[in-house]
Amino acid sequence: MASKVYIEILEQLRRLIEEDGLVAGDKIPSERELSERLNVGRSSVREALRALELLGIIETRRGEGTYIKEFGEHQLVSLLGTFILQGEKAKADLIETKLLIEKICLQLACQRCNESELAALKQMIEQKKIDYETFFKWVTNAGQNYLLMRIWLALNDFFKLEKTAVDMPHLFYENMFAALESRNETALFMLFEEHVVKQLSKR
Repeated sequence: MASKVYIEILEQLRRLIEEDGLVAGDKIPSERELSERLNVGRSSVREALRALELLGIIETRRGEGTYIKEFGEHQLVSLLGTFILQGEKAKADLIETKLLIEKICLQLACQRCNESELAALKQMIEQKKIDYETFFKWVTNAGQNYLLMRIWLALNDFFKLEKTAVDMPHLFYENMFAALESRNETALFMLFEEHVVKQLSKR
């Protein structure tokens, strides 16, 4: 199949899934129905579906049909990581990019987080159910930018492949919360630079 046609079919499939409101666990239309709706040959649809299955985005259950998989279930990140994280420069680029994204997300969270989100963060900190990953999942969610959230999640998965952990004292989260609650971006960035950037720049 010509690559242009192939990419177009994948894009059409993505739009169809979105338009139908399908989410992880939902069954997608049959090959025949997709062929009719997309107005392309069944062999082309079959090839596009095979590619999505190899990436772990969908799964075929014998006798049942084809279903959308949970994002976290597939091994795409591990597969890509094998190729992307080659050499020290690539690892340094990963850390630098992750830090830049986190700084943007912090700024957005500071501007956009609401009272209920702040209350949820405060509770996690008080109950000591907080670590760096949990904190930044909260940050990316509070920032209300879905694309940045997905980018951060992917970068974080690559980061974990490298078995690199960010270990922060509990006081860090308490101080970050205080800065977020008072909408103090300057204090937020100072804490981030002092604790996170300094720690990761040594690696």
